[in-house]
Amino acid sequence: MKPNAIIFDFDGVLLESEYAGNLHLAETLTSLGHPVSTEEAMARFMGLAGPDFHAAIERHIGGPIPEAFHDSRRAEDARVAADGLEAVAGAIAFVRALPADLPRAVASSSSIAWIDRHLRHLGLREAFGEHIYSGREHVARGKPAPDIYLHAAQQLGVPIEDTLIIEDSPVGVTGAVASGAMVVGLCAGRHCPPDHAAVLRAKGVEHIARGFDEIAAMIGLTLPV
Repeated sequence: MKPNAIIFDFDGVLLESEYAGNLHLAETLTSLGHPVSTEEAMARFMGLAGPDFHAAIERHIGGPIPEAFHDSRRAEDARVAADGLEAVAGAIAFVRALPADLPRAVASSSSIAWIDRHLRHLGLREAFGEHIYSGREHVARGKPAPDIYLHAAQQLGVPIEDTLIIEDSPVGVTGAVASGAMVVGLCAGRHCPPDHAAVLRAKGVEHIARGFDEIAAMIGLTLPV
């Protein structure tokens, strides 16, 4: 596998945010009288954003989202923004080991403000330059549509079929596979259960990695010892 560009999902690929975010989501919904476990929250909501996320929440609770839900989410976002979150294991070393002339981008369902803030926390902001793209801000259709990946590849100036996408969620890999890119399903985050690889394969992913060292081996990248 010799990609001419790499597109990274963000939450669950570079940032260890999926488990923490879905834990808080499950606690919030349960406290509002709509019980759901962290595992169920990840299965139902992971990878969604904007109107798609809100629609999924409304289906779960059977009606409009109460303001208390939004208040809780805003408070948690503010706390996380101040404290920061850890990187997914191996992510920082992998990004820093990439050749300087290899185009790369982030294509996420999260907002640009969220991505920018946490890339700075991780010390990776300069690694991506202007190539940070949000499915809720740059395209009309977010994941699982392939639009955000196609947009990112176009901005990088690399054909999508020559691009590697690293994704972790079923919603994300659905769009990544549909884009026509090379796709690796990453099962390195805390949110990935033992059967996560099988779930991603069922969405059409051929290449699975349990860590960034395995992706490095796939593309011939030497990581620092």
